Amino acid sequence: MIVDEIVNHLAAAWIVAAIVLGMAELAIPGVFLIFLAIAAAITGLALFVLPDLPLIAQAGSFAAWSIVAVTIGRRWYRDYPLETTDPMLNDRAARIIGTIVIIAEPIIDGSGRAILGDGTWPASGPDTAAGTHMRVIAVENGVLRVEPLGSALSEQLARKPR
Repeated sequence: MIVDEIVNHLAAAWIVAAIVLGMAELAIPGVFLIFLAIAAAITGLALFVLPDLPLIAQAGSFAAWSIVAVTIGRRWYRDYPLETTDPMLNDRAARIIGTIVIIAEPIIDGSGRAILGDGTWPASGPDTAAGTHMRVIAVENGVLRVEPLGSALSEQLARKPR
């Protein structure tokens, strides 16, 4: 009788853990806690089928089902990626490519600094005087690789008042 109550309490604890993890996923969306919630729910349900499952086996079940759920989830998100209106939202380097920058410190021997936004970044490219407008073509290890603009665009930017 007491053993049945303990098993029921442990099963309930796993189910409650699953619910808490599921709610945490809703509060802090990271698409990860839901897989742990699934593993906790399966472990809790397993206790109704196997009431004599020792605590160490429950922990092993939770770990194994977590790995299975995360693996299936990762594959699902790889095979069915989420559609977005801004695919470069979390790729800051990719967002910078194509941006026009102003050379702050002349590029000499392939190295200088460029103004991007409200700061300066290390820049590499052909030797260029300070104040020249350049286009970012790549970002490598935090260094902007730049190239000259077309002559018509350069002249237009040079005439533009600041």
